[in-house]
Amino acid sequence: MRNAMLAALALAAATVAGSSPAAAYDYPYCLQGRGIGIPGECAYSTYAQCMASASGRALYCNVNPRVAFGPPQQRRVRPHWEY
Repeated sequence: MRNAMLAALALAAATVAGSSPAAAYDYPYCLQGRGIGIPGECAYSTYAQCMASASGRALYCNVNPRVAFGPPQQRRVRPHWEY
């Protein structure tokens, strides 16, 4: 019984350690406020989405500093071929 509990605990720890919230940092708006901190919960692609989540929770929205002050995004340019 103890081995089964240890195996379940190890599986849960591996799942939590393996999950990566890094993709959420790429969204341009963050939910911020008391208890969330800065940069906050950066999972909103529009300001309206962020404000809808902040509504009634005494939170506010701000621009994601990782997006605003990070390296500029590389734009893929299509080659223009003349015929």
